[in-house]
Amino acid sequence: MKLKTGVLLVNLGTPDSPNVSDVRVYLRQFLMDGRVLDIPFWQRFLLVNLIIAPFRSFKSAKVYKELWTEKGSPLYFYGKELTQLVQDSLGEDYVVSLGMRYQNPSIKLALDALKDKGLEKIIVLPLFPQYASASTGSAHQEVLDVISKWLIIPKIVLIDAYSDNPKMIKTFAELGRKYMEKEKFDHFIFSYHGLPERQLIKADPEKKCINDKKCCDTFHANNRLCYRAQCFETSRLLAQELGFSADQYTVSFQSRLGNTPWIKPYTDDLIKELVAKGKKRILAFSPSFTADCLETTIEIGEEYKELFESLGGEHWQLVESLNTHPLWVETVKEMVLAH
Repeated sequence: MKLKTGVLLVNLGTPDSPNVSDVRVYLRQFLMDGRVLDIPFWQRFLLVNLIIAPFRSFKSAKVYKELWTEKGSPLYFYGKELTQLVQDSLGEDYVVSLGMRYQNPSIKLALDALKDKGLEKIIVLPLFPQYASASTGSAHQEVLDVISKWLIIPKIVLIDAYSDNPKMIKTFAELGRKYMEKEKFDHFIFSYHGLPERQLIKADPEKKCINDKKCCDTFHANNRLCYRAQCFETSRLLAQELGFSADQYTVSFQSRLGNTPWIKPYTDDLIKELVAKGKKRILAFSPSFTADCLETTIEIGEEYKELFESLGGEHWQLVESLNTHPLWVETVKEMVLAH
């Protein structure tokens, strides 16, 4: 009997519904993760449970209602569709399961679906192209915590990052070209989810990433898992694929929270600078997200568009995420087969 291989696809997660109660539960689980909010437990507990979750959940629920569709949260239904497409592509020698780091289907539930299949190994593929402790690291930790309680532990393969995957780059480029073929843009933004600078410093003993302004100019063995360096490398490769010169695009970071310094430049500040320089037509990519979600559809697609137009910009266009694009399905399949 030929043993099968398990494949666990992991994404961040989404509330079960856009109702305030479900959004509050999601925020608590997400922000109580010590890799996400990396402050002492007692501070995190008080901040999340007494301030953020009780008050922010109302505002977040309102935004989630804008995002929600008849099929539910895009992050969820695109994840389910991708899982089935990858399963069909890989065939019967593989068992593919989807788990969310926060909420449902949980990583535990997804692994339970693989547990009794007599698998030779399980390949864990977080759907985050660039490694960060708060995303990929947290997903890997949860997987290992769950599997550590199994009586029989199969071989586990953890995929950490694929920020320079050629086929993934081509997929993002193909999605962007369909807009570029229809109209002209005078600048391009690659906007990535931000992180507090302290998280980069903690992960970099030599402190080069923040102190050395040229650290991210090249991609090499020493900064391969630096989140900021990966974002710049993805951007360089995507710009090269699309034929952009260095002055045609800018890398920026979004979704900052609180008053502590986050990775710069900030996307909202960049928008103001670009308008001041006379840039009127912007095409925005979000290459840290493989599925559309709150940060792409609402933050980049609507909130940044409103900011851009309020400052005098004429046209702002968001390039959708990879979602279930056939080339992305093929990319996931090839990454699984390579491991």
